[in-house]
Amino acid sequence: MDSSVYVFVEDLRGEGVERVLDRISGYGVSGITVGAVHHASRDVTPHGLSRLTLRHDGAHFTPPPELFQGLRLSPVPGYLDALDGVREECAKRSMKLHGWTVFLRNATIGTKHPDVTVRDCFGDRGSLTDLCPAHPDAREYAVALARAVARLGVDSVVAESLHFRPLKPQRSFVPLGPMDAYLFGLCFCDYCMRRATDLGVNAEVARDECARIVGGVFDGDPAAQGEVTRAALTAYAGPDVVAYARARSETVTTLVSEVASAVAGEGSKLVFIDSTGAVKGYTDGLPTPGLAAHDAWQFGVDLVALGDLVPAFGVLAYARDAARVADDVGAYLRSVGKDREVRAVLRPGYPDSDSADRLVAKARGAKAAGALAVDFYAYGLVPHPVLDRIPAALAEAP
Repeated sequence: MDSSVYVFVEDLRGEGVERVLDRISGYGVSGITVGAVHHASRDVTPHGLSRLTLRHDGAHFTPPPELFQGLRLSPVPGYLDALDGVREECAKRSMKLHGWTVFLRNATIGTKHPDVTVRDCFGDRGSLTDLCPAHPDAREYAVALARAVARLGVDSVVAESLHFRPLKPQRSFVPLGPMDAYLFGLCFCDYCMRRATDLGVNAEVARDECARIVGGVFDGDPAAQGEVTRAALTAYAGPDVVAYARARSETVTTLVSEVASAVAGEGSKLVFIDSTGAVKGYTDGLPTPGLAAHDAWQFGVDLVALGDLVPAFGVLAYARDAARVADDVGAYLRSVGKDREVRAVLRPGYPDSDSADRLVAKARGAKAAGALAVDFYAYGLVPHPVLDRIPAALAEAP
């Protein structure tokens, strides 16, 4: 069974490329998925050069300048030599190299060019980390970035944040319910409004309804409870808001199609990952009830449409329960088509896996549900004894 371990460039810089690859290949893993373009974060790294690693927005290679010539947005320089020799060292070990690419999550670009970021129903641009998938400059940047990573000679470009993202305030002492937070997170920039209007949606009514509902909660109205579903959203916010939310899928589908074509044109393939599984279970491994494939529409992801355009998908199966992992993988395959490659991304330790047996059960469940690969997230974030569970998981999912 195909497999990989997600690796950060800081892992390679801190421990050395050969040492990291020797350890990972010793697990029986087929390859690595390395963070070629990543977002800023602050992570506990138990066996890193630093035990608390501060990551910055950055592309960790030198992009071909001609790809970004004339474009308004360009990659933020990271550790430009971080991937030097990695492809060759992978080849020596008969390992695949996948280029993990974070596309539209970049606070450095958003701060420099706030007009390319999402704008909420009140007209505020309070999420400078989130570039809007509808903005032409962001779309051109995403396509050029995909080409640049593909030219590294990777076996695939693994796409993260190539869709709308949920609202994530650092602090909120207003008890927003799930539906209120969803409405507050919808983008109403000029390009999103125009695309929705072109599809026959009354975008201004949708924006005004969102502002009215969320503004009411700010003023003391009770927050809406319950999961975000299309039926519940229709009852709560009205058909215009639901139609507006649906229209976002055209934005994402066309963007992903352009990126997939660009990657294929460079001789690689796209692996598309939507963040729904992470949103549901990232914190505690106890995802909310709806399956990720069924709720991906909330971020503009139409899996049925993408199934005709994208060759491979990564399922963020962040769950403690093996049955839930199998259900998520199965739902993805029913949506994208049985002939598509689906890769289950598992966390081998906390908070999802408290033992090797639990990880084995999840790998087995993913394979039984139709996954063609199991990937493990992530090398630098978990202790070595936890990584040592990987061989048993692969042995049960050959």
